[in-house]
Parts: sequence; C-alpha cells; structure tokens
Amino acid sequence: MSLDTVVEDIRDEARARADTIRKEAEQEADEIIADANEEADRIVEEREREVERTIEQEREQRLSSAKLEAKQERLGVRRDVLESVRESARERLATREEGREELTRALLKDGAAEFEDDELRVYGRGDDQELIESIIESEFPEFEFAGERDCLGGVILESDESRVRVNNTFDSVFEDVWDDNLREVSEQLFESDQ
Repeated sequence: MSLDTVVEDIRDEARARADTIRKEAEQEADEIIADANEEADRIVEEREREVERTIEQEREQRLSSAKLEAKQERLGVRRDVLESVRESARERLATREEGREELTRALLKDGAAEFEDDELRVYGRGDDQELIESIIESEFPEFEFAGERDCLGGVILESDESRVRVNNTFDSVFEDVWDDNLREVSEQLFESDQ
C-alpha cells in the first residue's frame, strides 16, 4: 500500500469519524433543543395557570369587596331609614294631644309608686305645665311642679329624702319601647330585603 493510499484512508476515516461526531452532535443538539422546548412549554403552561389563579383570586377579592361595600351601604341606608322613622315617631309623640292627659297621669302615678315619702318635686315639658299642675292639684296635692325639663312629655319625679329620681318621660318610655321592638320594626320596614 502506498503512502498516499494510507493517507487517503486516514482522511476518509477522519471524515467518516467527523461526520459521525457531527451527526451525534446534531442529534444531541436536537435532543437538547427538544428538551428545552418541552421545558419552555411546561414553564409557559405553569405560568399561565399561575396567572389564571391570580386573576381568579383578584376577581374573587374584588367581588367579595364589592359585596361587602354593597352590604355596608345597604346597612347605612337601613340605619338612616330607621333613624328617620325613629325621629318621626318622636315628633308625633311630642305633638300628640289625644291621650296625653291619661298617659301623663299614668306616668305620674307609676313614678310616685317608687317613693316612700309624699313630698315630691315633679318636672315636665314646659308646654305640659298646666296639664301636670292640674293632675297634681286634683290627685297629688302634696307634690309640687318644680320646673321644666327638655323632654317630649311625661314627668320626672325627685325626692330629697330618698335621693331617688324617676324618669317617666315620654322619651324614656319611647326609648325602652324602641329598643325592645327595633328588630320587629326593622323586619317590617325591610321585609322585602330579607
């Protein structure tokens, strides 16, 4: 064999080996690229799921916040309506003349029952002074009308001896009745919201 032939064989063998290495490298590169593409697809899918979760969480938070805000506004309106009804009822009670004498008399008797002594000072609304004095004069001559108090009506009784004070004003009775019946009033006003 000639030297040229040997050199040519070595070259052919080197070329074949280079082709094999290149093909293996290309195949390995293709596998690396395929693995990278799969990893990229997996990362994209994972990020998309995370974004969807984040969007859903934000939507839920905003929806929950909007519901809470609407509930608070509804409660505020209810509170305003109840306060308006309460003030309207107080105003009607303050200006009501029908039954005023009977109610004032009953509150005076009820308050007097709380005291052991007979000498009491009675206070009431300025507009009711004549009414209170006429009741005292006819039924409780030992009592004294002692002055005006800012109230819707009724009486406040005081005694120095027992240091007791009884507030039997329309205001105090109204507040007790209002507190005791607030739930029922609210249910009747807002039954369609229930």
